[in-house]
Amino acid sequence: MKIKLVTVGKLKEKYLVDGIKEYVKRLNAYCKVEMIEVPDEPIPDKASEHTEDIIKDKEANKIVSKIKDDEYVIVLDLHGKEIDSVAFSKQIEECMIRGKSTITFVIGGSLGLGQAIIKRANYRLCFSKMTFPHQLMKLVLVEQIYRAFKIMKNETYHK
Repeated sequence: MKIKLVTVGKLKEKYLVDGIKEYVKRLNAYCKVEMIEVPDEPIPDKASEHTEDIIKDKEANKIVSKIKDDEYVIVLDLHGKEIDSVAFSKQIEECMIRGKSTITFVIGGSLGLGQAIIKRANYRLCFSKMTFPHQLMKLVLVEQIYRAFKIMKNETYHK
């Protein structure tokens, strides 16, 4: 089983990088992890909605180019389904049972997701209706993936 994270933008904050490294190290006991960062597009000040859509589409095309046809794709999307950690664990387990060898998680840029990646998604997941920095969501996501494997294996992990 392989977990792949495709995210927009380079993560620079040391505390986030260190946290993500820690959870990836823990995840290596359960699966292979691949992290791909695609460059974000510059956003002009006071960009129009049309300009923002163009930027999201460019980023979406970069993301889609990193995904193979046989990968199960879960995008983090404000319009996705909200589930708890146990249901999230079951979602990952179901993919494994169905023989999916790679589950790809996608975190878009600060403007959100373009249509190409939304159309490619097999599942749209919403962590919260609140807005979070997409760099912070990467840490939250890897922690929840780790938690999902601990739940799946019936192993203790603080609640």
